[in-house]
Amino acid sequence: MTLSPVVLLSLSYVIGSIPFGLMLGSSLLGVDVRKHGSGNIGASNVLRILGFPIGFVTFLLDALKGMAAVFIARAFGAEDVWIAASGLAAVAGHNWSIFLGFRGGKGVATTFGFLLASMPPVGLILAVVWIALVGAFRYASLGSMVGVAITPIAAYFLGYPSAYIATCAVLAVFVVVRHTSNIRRLISGTENKFVLGPK
Repeated sequence: MTLSPVVLLSLSYVIGSIPFGLMLGSSLLGVDVRKHGSGNIGASNVLRILGFPIGFVTFLLDALKGMAAVFIARAFGAEDVWIAASGLAAVAGHNWSIFLGFRGGKGVATTFGFLLASMPPVGLILAVVWIALVGAFRYASLGSMVGVAITPIAAYFLGYPSAYIATCAVLAVFVVVRHTSNIRRLISGTENKFVLGPK
């Protein structure tokens, strides 16, 4: 049995749209993370506002969205181009959630989940770069942008199909677009530094 590309991409987008950070904050602590910190629903802001346990769970669940898109596509025998497109749709759902009026997060954890499921070495390269840069400079945004920007290069040199390389390039654009406010703060020296818990 196969799924049509339209159904597969729509399903991936809806899965990606699930705002786990918002749901966890609201249900467990009665906190709308959109009204605090950067206003982002992703793991970094959740961690900053609500602490490491909830932030870490948010990261895992957001990453699972990207992984789920890959697993579903493969389970239904999709070709590489549709597997890659499904991951892209999941990240788009996270960034522009249908449940939040087409607003959302920045897609880094969901991108990582997609990469880890579809191209494990590329996912690990992203993780290593992120850890190295955040460890050195304490800026999650910098680690995220540089880490994702490297992924199309890594995918190319590791010999992955062109569909995956192109998807990595689009994901890199997504990350930069979603981090425009962070880029301004990095330039002005006012960007928040990464901390493992509420300030």
